[in-house]
This record gives sequence, C-alpha cells and structure tokens, in this order.
Amino acid sequence: MSFCSFFGGEAFKDHFKTGMYVCSKCSNPLFSSRSKFPHSSPWPAFTETIKEDSVTKRMESHTAFKVLCGKCGNGLGHEFVNDGPKPGFVPNIDFTQGHSRKEAKGA
Repeated sequence: MSFCSFFGGEAFKDHFKTGMYVCSKCSNPLFSSRSKFPHSSPWPAFTETIKEDSVTKRMESHTAFKVLCGKCGNGLGHEFVNDGPKPGFVPNIDFTQGHSRKEAKGA
C-alpha cells in the first residue's frame, strides 16, 4: 500500500537519509526511515509505523483509507489498498535526522 498527500511539491519522495518522519503539526513520531521504500508514485511510501497508534485510519472508499496522526488528528494523506510491496504510508510529515526506531519508541 502507498499513501498520498496533496500539499504542494513532495519533499520526501526521494529522501532516504537515516532518521524519523514526524507529524508536521505536533511532531508525533510516525515512521522510521528504515520502513521507507522506493515507490512509483510522486509521494513517499512506508511499510510500517513506529508504534501501532502512531496513525489512525478511516475507510474513505473501497480502495482507500484516510490516514490521520494518532496524536493530533492532522490529515496525513491516504493509504491505497493493494499498492506497494506491503502496507505503506505517504503522509504530511517532517523529518528529524539521526533518530532511531529505539529512541522513537521511548518518546
């Protein structure tokens, strides 16, 4: 699965530095850079969240889920069913370089 967000140019599609992607509104840890994978869409894609409750999903159509920040409800984009190598995400995010998954879980 992959996600999309329509907020201008996508800064993180080809961004593969080590670190953590966080909500652009509240800085909630969302995705580790280790879960990011190359995707043919113009948006970044991830295979898993940092924590189970990092995001919430709401069925929007039979092919897409609306994805929200699990902490503040900020709209992160959409998850498309049956797209990508495994479940994945493309949200409205920021990036913090150098944080590991272990550090994020303690957040």
